[in-house]
Amino acid sequence: MSDLDLIPAGHAFTADEITVFADPENRTLDQAIADADVLVSCPHAGARIPAELVPFLSPALTRRLQYDFTDVATAAIVREWARTDPRIVAVLNPHPRLVRDPNRARPADIAADLTAAIERTRAAGAWQKVDLSGVDAIRPVTFSFFPILEVPENDAERDRLVQTFVEVGERGLGVYERTRDALTEAFVAAKLRTGGRFTRLSFHDTMNTTTTREGAVNVPREPKDRLPAVVALSNRGGSRGEERDPSDPPTMAPDRIRALADAHRAGFRVDSPDAVALNTPYLGSQEILAAGRRFRELSSAAAEAALELDAVQAEFLREYLLGPEAVAELHRPGTGWIDEDPAHIAAVAAACRRTWDLYRGL
Repeated sequence: MSDLDLIPAGHAFTADEITVFADPENRTLDQAIADADVLVSCPHAGARIPAELVPFLSPALTRRLQYDFTDVATAAIVREWARTDPRIVAVLNPHPRLVRDPNRARPADIAADLTAAIERTRAAGAWQKVDLSGVDAIRPVTFSFFPILEVPENDAERDRLVQTFVEVGERGLGVYERTRDALTEAFVAAKLRTGGRFTRLSFHDTMNTTTTREGAVNVPREPKDRLPAVVALSNRGGSRGEERDPSDPPTMAPDRIRALADAHRAGFRVDSPDAVALNTPYLGSQEILAAGRRFRELSSAAAEAALELDAVQAEFLREYLLGPEAVAELHRPGTGWIDEDPAHIAAVAAACRRTWDLYRGL
């Protein structure tokens, strides 16, 4: 495990470390919020593992498996986008989903859910599919069901593992959750005074392949789980963004998510309309669900202020975000991760900015 990328023991992140906006030398966060109309959150951007968790990690864990089990491409791209676009503010989770997944509902009892997830993983066996329904905020296995954790047999050591995860999580992903929610409320307060539009964008990436035991990220996902060529936009609706279930209303108005999809097709200069899809294969998860509930609570005040409130999830194809050379490297067996291409990152970030400018009608 010597090649793992670690966060030094004891490090507690601050809101400033994980919040990004353009020209911070000359603008305050309040000014950035006043200028912006999009808050981008990246719940799975973190890849570095807190050093306190190393004693509990599988000795077979490699840097490639570590990075593959995150939405790692989102971090550099969203940071570059936020650094260069004064109309967005971004917040990035510094912890990997190994610690806990903030795009799932926060468990009422984190320790109990982690214990249950560990026991299910142990019962299924290494590299075997495991059902984490109801406890999937806790992820002790990768997408290929590689067991990341070396679970102690001793009850006292298992209790120490659980407590360590809970304590460490509050120094990173807990800070992310609190910062994300505080920024949402700050945006709402500002936009209720001015009217206009505020969108919560939950930004993700997923590969259409998973890993082999040799580290090659080249095992095709089931067709039903594969992303389109560029991005899937989700609002909990159907393939045109319309209401799918009255008890699960769309988090972004159907006409606006269709307009946003068209803006992505133009902004990313796609060859086929199918390269951008709605609610396929994902409907969107906790971040847009929570934002949607909050925005429905504010519907009367928003109408009075002539304010449009939307929440949307963007799940980009990681192959697209990384570029063909990086993907070719990851398709081969190995233990390391790729070197990100700054020019490619800048190009994708520019496409994000171009897309949202088109959506705004600029």
